[in-house]
Amino acid sequence: MRPRRVTILDLVTKGPTNSLYARVMNQNLASIMPQVVGVWCEELGHEVRFVCYTGREDLHRELLDETDIVFIGAFTRSALTAYAISSMFRARGAVTVLGGPHARSYPQDAAKYFDYVVGFTDKNLIQDILVDCAQHRPLGMHLAAPRQPTELPGVKERWKFVEPTIAKAPTSFKVVPMIGSMGCPYTCGFCVDANVDYQPLSFDQISEDLKFLRTKLKRPIVAWHDPNFGVRFQEYMNAIETAIPPNSIDFIAESTLSLLAEPHLKRLKQNGFKAILPGIESWYDMGDKSRTGRHTGQDKVRQVADHINLILRYIPYVQVNFVLGLDSDKGPEPFELTRKFLDLAPGAFPAFSLLTAFGQAAPFNRELQRDGRVLPFPFHFLDNNHAMNVRPKHYAWPEFYDHVVDLSRHAFSWPMIAKRVMLNRGWVPKWFNFIRSVSSEGFGRIKYHTKIRGLMDTNVSFRKFLEGETSELPTFYARKIRGKLGSLFDMLPEGATMHDHHAYLNSYQEPSPPLVALNPLPKVESAAI
Repeated sequence: MRPRRVTILDLVTKGPTNSLYARVMNQNLASIMPQVVGVWCEELGHEVRFVCYTGREDLHRELLDETDIVFIGAFTRSALTAYAISSMFRARGAVTVLGGPHARSYPQDAAKYFDYVVGFTDKNLIQDILVDCAQHRPLGMHLAAPRQPTELPGVKERWKFVEPTIAKAPTSFKVVPMIGSMGCPYTCGFCVDANVDYQPLSFDQISEDLKFLRTKLKRPIVAWHDPNFGVRFQEYMNAIETAIPPNSIDFIAESTLSLLAEPHLKRLKQNGFKAILPGIESWYDMGDKSRTGRHTGQDKVRQVADHINLILRYIPYVQVNFVLGLDSDKGPEPFELTRKFLDLAPGAFPAFSLLTAFGQAAPFNRELQRDGRVLPFPFHFLDNNHAMNVRPKHYAWPEFYDHVVDLSRHAFSWPMIAKRVMLNRGWVPKWFNFIRSVSSEGFGRIKYHTKIRGLMDTNVSFRKFLEGETSELPTFYARKIRGKLGSLFDMLPEGATMHDHHAYLNSYQEPSPPLVALNPLPKVESAAI
């Protein structure tokens, strides 16, 4: 096999942007898997060109070079951008491969626009694709390794891809992505990892990566990409403490309240953890994650607020994650409880997600499709914020959005912003909280939700689409897509804007891209993802 010219594209965002938040943060949201694929391709003897798209690069100029095969990693929100880029490269004769969350969630749709669509991926699978490197059209091949990885290339091996990505940051806030585990021990029905077994990666590798980072950056910032950091808490802390001096690296992690008891918080503080993102999700469900047991409603609010205030005594920055529109919610009470929580724990930054069914990413989604509650929103809007593609079980749409707008206005009112800034310790948490509140995540989200609420009263076709009475895309959304994609919109294949929102449900009755293995090859030493 001759060496291939490989292009790897990590789509952090879905189109051009120059917002303040994007300029500060997008390059710090780079994914690990595209970097891993880059390392594997080079180890297999191929020439790699790596691009992390943050919304400020000129993609036409960045992707001018000739290439044999293109690997694109994308979340569903960036799927249309990925489809357009794939179309462009296929027209030039290149072979295209899609990986990442969208490939796992919507393989039936993605196979229409890519030669290969991959789920769990290991080095052997990448080798097979590079050897085959063939056009598979009109329907691409759906490939997957048997399981997620037991090991991955570390930061030192990925550094040639990490360094130019974080160099795009306009400030000293440059975040290096790391991961210490795969899967999740919890089984939340809406989560992509609900059926993926938890497994830790090498703790020795973590120690080596941290030692390496201190040779490259004055004071590194590491963001853990673990779905729930600290499940094996003692081993994680031992790996950190044996590798680096106390509090010499700043860490950011997503975790659960059940893992954040005070003894753990003390140890996290000693080891430099500066930001924690626990999930609350619901005031009625998931007590095992929030460490509230059977407590619900008012009791859970008070208990969680006390816990968050405890965390803030040790960790300067806390983001709390909520999912709005869960089936356990009914009436005004869930929103009133969230308002009360914000008043009791005003130092935490609230992140609100709208319930979203991402194709076949979660087991609960098939039930939602069977009940006719999933709507055909274009992928462009499926980012947990710009559309809720599940009709609420206990709310009419106007009622639901009235609550969402009211809660958002309370959370990002000037008094609440002032309280958060005042209670946060350190200039970085204060500055970051303020920027997020007054940019697209705070004020921008209020403006958008208010616009959606108004269209429900004034636009009949818009309301019919939300009620599932028509699948014709409202003009409001069509214009948003064209405006955001710009010149990429003209590269979209015919019909790519919309998709079969019941593909997961129908996959057992209708033809779908087959899950296949390519011709067996001599296997390389494998690290799978």
